[in-house]
Amino acid sequence: MITNDAVVLGILMMILAAIFYTASLASAGWKRFYNVIPPLLLCYFIPGVLNSLGIINGITSQLYPVVSKYFLPACLILFTIGMDWKSLAKLGPKALIAMLVGTAGIMIGGPTALWIVGSISPPTVAGEGADAVWRGLATIAGSWIGGGANQTALKEVFQPSDQLFSQMVAVDVLIAELWMAVLIYGAGMSAKIDKWLGADSSQVGQVKDHLDSEQLGNEKIPLVRDYIFLAAAGFGATGVAHGLAEIITPYLSENFPFLAKYSLTSSFFWVISIATLIGILLSLTPVRKLEYVGASKLGTVFLYVLVATIGMQMDLGAVADNPGLFAIGLIWISIHGIILIGVCKWLKIPFFFLAVGSQANVGGSASASVVAASFHPSLAPVGVLLAILGYAIGTYGGYLTALMMQFISEGL
Repeated sequence: MITNDAVVLGILMMILAAIFYTASLASAGWKRFYNVIPPLLLCYFIPGVLNSLGIINGITSQLYPVVSKYFLPACLILFTIGMDWKSLAKLGPKALIAMLVGTAGIMIGGPTALWIVGSISPPTVAGEGADAVWRGLATIAGSWIGGGANQTALKEVFQPSDQLFSQMVAVDVLIAELWMAVLIYGAGMSAKIDKWLGADSSQVGQVKDHLDSEQLGNEKIPLVRDYIFLAAAGFGATGVAHGLAEIITPYLSENFPFLAKYSLTSSFFWVISIATLIGILLSLTPVRKLEYVGASKLGTVFLYVLVATIGMQMDLGAVADNPGLFAIGLIWISIHGIILIGVCKWLKIPFFFLAVGSQANVGGSASASVVAASFHPSLAPVGVLLAILGYAIGTYGGYLTALMMQFISEGL
């Protein structure tokens, strides 16, 4: 019914505004609603309803190609540019161990879950070409190691069908939100869990004090020039990434065609990889101070626009076509949890680092900060800090996980 992309973009932005507004209300009714239905799911779901009803057409719209080409790399750069390596080091080795063990749990859990379900129910993991289930699971790997931006990056690299990706978004969001609820519930009894883990949580208080002083001492109200600098960093680095990818991709395609099997001849793979690397390198320079004027906040705006444009391509009727995919998600997240709990028990790592390190992988910066804040409001920056690390490694880790799942899928 609506084919003008300017109108569609306006509708999407009003949907996002309505979701954020109602989610911020203190009303008990809205709080109960969002305790059951996570805001992120609505950001996918409502545009998906409009597409499924034929009100808009996500396939013919040019919004997603534009947003994925320009906003997605800029989003990753704005997230990683704010990495505070000194503060990360001050969290201590236990925080980093919990985060990286969580990443390892995702990388191990995905292929293992695919093998288990594929051995029991081969039709669940069947599919050829763009409908190959491992291609869709690759996007979950990107999301659960990094975040939504990494998920979209791997979608562009491995090119799952729109129907398959619709199913994967449902598995991703619902399983991740269920896991977050478990972690928040655990925060209410963290003292008992720490006792069982044999962990000393006194370091958590020291981390809280340090991050409080760091944030209060540096944050400032952005000026117009700061927004120009943010745009220059995000889109300038995006331009460099696209330029280098145009050189690398034809060279590899011509001289090493066998790399196509590993998606290394995909131009978008190199755009995302180079953009992320540029963001990491910029975080080691004074450019990192752009975080204090809202680099990650602007990156989050880009991310939600991206989520809405992904949602408008979803066919909600496809979500229920293969319920067995939810079994893969549940087994996958269970393996992640078991590995993380086992290592934290062995090394006596406090439950706070376990919970935030896990959610920094599975949920990204927004939900990781929510989990951290459930222990104490001033600890929210710990979640953001670890989640930024997840954004930095999410595409790379998700890519390797995808290759393992491809190998297992071909052997089933």
